[in-house]
Amino acid sequence: MAKKIVGYIKLEIPAGKANPSPPVGPALGQRGLNIMEFCKAFNAATQSVDPGTPTPVVITAYADRTFSFVTKTPPASFFIKQAAKLQKGSSTPGKGTVGSVSMDQLREIAEKKMPDLNANDVDAACRMLVGSARSMGIQVTE
Repeated sequence: MAKKIVGYIKLEIPAGKANPSPPVGPALGQRGLNIMEFCKAFNAATQSVDPGTPTPVVITAYADRTFSFVTKTPPASFFIKQAAKLQKGSSTPGKGTVGSVSMDQLREIAEKKMPDLNANDVDAACRMLVGSARSMGIQVTE
């Protein structure tokens, strides 16, 4: 029989840098999960990713105080900022641009993010990323 699921915890943690301080500690602690066990497992799972890359993770908490987790691909905004070589997006999107990305760069990002995007094909994923880039004040060039 399958274990009884108590709940899901969604966090965004820098790759390889999970530690018991907030937000990880309190989120896991209130469910009674072993915080250090998660930190070690997460850091081991994200070893291959560049350290510090924001990595979304969904932790499934079970009634017997065990857990399992699934890591997702980094957010689209992270990849778009990286492609445009920016630290952050525009503070006033729509009133000017702070950088630009090409459609080829967006296509690469779409291929990386495809498992986590709600899109049927890469073209649809590209259109989603164009919207994300525009809302960050980044111009999309052909």
